[in-house]
Amino acid sequence: MQIRSHSRGGVLFCAAIALAALAQAALIPQAQARTLDTAYGDVEIEGQPQRVVTLYEGALDTALTAGVTPLGAVATRGGEGVASYLGEAAADIAIVGTARETNIEAVIAQRPDLILASSRLPESQYQLLSQIAPTVVPKTAGFEPEAWKAEARLFGEALGRETAIDDAIETIENRSRSLAQRQPNGDTTATLARWMPNGPLVMSTRLFATGLLAASGFDVKDGDVVKAGRPHSDSLSLENLSSIDSDWLFLATLNDDGEAALESARQSPAFERLDVVQQGHVVPVDGQLWTSASGPIAAQRILDDIEGVLTQ
Repeated sequence: MQIRSHSRGGVLFCAAIALAALAQAALIPQAQARTLDTAYGDVEIEGQPQRVVTLYEGALDTALTAGVTPLGAVATRGGEGVASYLGEAAADIAIVGTARETNIEAVIAQRPDLILASSRLPESQYQLLSQIAPTVVPKTAGFEPEAWKAEARLFGEALGRETAIDDAIETIENRSRSLAQRQPNGDTTATLARWMPNGPLVMSTRLFATGLLAASGFDVKDGDVVKAGRPHSDSLSLENLSSIDSDWLFLATLNDDGEAALESARQSPAFERLDVVQQGHVVPVDGQLWTSASGPIAAQRILDDIEGVLTQ
């Protein structure tokens, strides 16, 4: 069954960010003008933007962490709306595109005064969007487990709510260290894979979620099947499943098609022969959260899942 633990740490975190956002709003009614160093040059922002559009899941997560509900956002990978882990906080946000394609007309309709985008936003898109509102694109490049922190801090600065984001990141780092202390040997291996209809993809060790696994004390493996600079491997056949055999396997699915394919694989002798399956150490997780999301709220939800494993 899928772990949906909401630990005391996660609850306290949500309460903390809400209180931080309220305190900041009371003490700093108008943020100072500032210049942000972004991928496409300096961006000038004044005050605290009120009409925000996010074109990146990590930006949406960060904005909600800071106490800002964007007017528009992109749909999560494999879904038609924002990721379900965000809950009611994001229920009424308009969808203005996907991670791969932005609906410029939908963005314009929201009349934003700030746009927060992914580091992968093409310059041609940036030139269009920056004519609508100041557009913030992080400088982060490639796959780095810690990149989400720099992105979150940049978005927090753009929103004029740096303190709330700094506090959230510090809370996550402290919680990760606490979880790591539960496995002091550091030799418990873990693999993250996403099960697709045509077979599993082994996820890179350099992603947001695998970085959190490592920070929590796991030795994260990719079976040497993920090429450098890639987020995941090619699809594995059932005959090559040994690549996902670790002490723990965090197994993600994105939608009903993935769930059906995984259920079919469970009937396969090749899957059942894996040591991790025989040990009962396969942990089904939300693929939208573990393989698509990033940001402080996502980090806490992933740590909830990890803590559920460590308490078994």
